[in-house]
Amino acid sequence: MLRSESPIMADLAGRAALIAGASQGFGRAVAAAYLRAGASVMICARDARTIEAARAELAPLGRVEARACDVSRPDEVAALVAAAATTFPQLDILVNCAGIYGPKGRIEDNEWAEWVRAIEIDLFGAVLLCRAIVPHLKRRGSGKIIQLSGGGATAPLPRLSAYAAAKAAVVRFAETLALELAVHHVDVNCIAPGALNTRMLEEVLAAGPDAVGADFYAKAVGQKQSGGAGLERGAELAVFLASRVSDGITGRLLAAVWDPWRDLRASDVAGNDIYTLRRIVPADRKKA
Repeated sequence: MLRSESPIMADLAGRAALIAGASQGFGRAVAAAYLRAGASVMICARDARTIEAARAELAPLGRVEARACDVSRPDEVAALVAAAATTFPQLDILVNCAGIYGPKGRIEDNEWAEWVRAIEIDLFGAVLLCRAIVPHLKRRGSGKIIQLSGGGATAPLPRLSAYAAAKAAVVRFAETLALELAVHHVDVNCIAPGALNTRMLEEVLAAGPDAVGADFYAKAVGQKQSGGAGLERGAELAVFLASRVSDGITGRLLAAVWDPWRDLRASDVAGNDIYTLRRIVPADRKKA
């Protein structure tokens, strides 16, 4: 059951967002947070039935439209963005939460088609959504693009290689796109929402330690028992990055749980590489 109240400040009034991967889990939590903050939203997911069910659940919170879309298909993505821009001429926010783990196990044992499919959804889907909406945001002269990243971007994930590779690539793509769009006042950032108890956790538990590795499986069991990070903090970060308070913060990967993002301003990250992916050299560890 979605609550009607929220501690999030309502600072998205009059704005509109397209949220991909919003039929459940974190994407749906972001949609709810945006509606509570005053935005109108269009949500999408691959399955028409589940996305319509999510729309019906979210409807009491504000204006929400829904559309089925496979983000790995260029034609469907183009139609989705066109529909969102027609429905909401004020559309200025894209949030991409669409993603899958893909095959679990050693790379040499993975089914190649499944590995490629994970890249198509997790990486190509992120790029396709941006390619489709960027011309609209350029015409507006402003906008916000938020990509969901996570542990796969900041640390190796043995036996989840497609997911890890895609998420790291998404962050570097976002950093690159941020530079391309800076002159158009479009901010592009990534969110690491923390360890969430969603369907992806259930997939890991169902796969078992032989597939995902004993250490990763043990962490998943502990996360299941503890309740995980919760969806709310990440959703609040998504509201912050969509709001005007965060204007000028761009090309960053922010961790919802660990980073002090509530007080972050553009001047704090201007001209430095804080909250970015960078190579560590010996001097950084006092080895040279």
